Amino acid sequence: QVRLVESGGGLVQAGDSLRLSCAASGRTFSNYPMGWFRQAPGKERDFVAAISWGGYSTDYADSVKGRFTISRDNAKNTMYLQMNSLKPEDTAVYYCAQNRLPITGTTRVRDDYYYWGQGTQVTVSS
Repeated sequence: QVRLVESGGGLVQAGDSLRLSCAASGRTFSNYPMGWFRQAPGKERDFVAAISWGGYSTDYADSVKGRFTISRDNAKNTMYLQMNSLKPEDTAVYYCAQNRLPITGTTRVRDDYYYWGQGTQVTVSS
């Protein structure tokens, strides 16, 4: 059984930074692309960033490009999201997700991700 556990969320001020972590267990972490999504109240769960199985390819939503950095440490079965220059519009529950299949590359498609964490709240005050 795959388990994903996010941590690192919190309440910060605009311009601050946070680093989210996603600890994975249950199957070979290094085989699968991973992603971060976020969901604000009353909105759909949107793509934030994705990373290939080896970490060589990354992809970002336009809204976070240049501010957020996705990375992974396959030796630790952990993925990260470094968030800098946070804005109030970044406020959301952030979810990590693992791709359904051991594909090459990344994907932004929510349905391509089969396993999800429980989410961690990020709140950015102005």
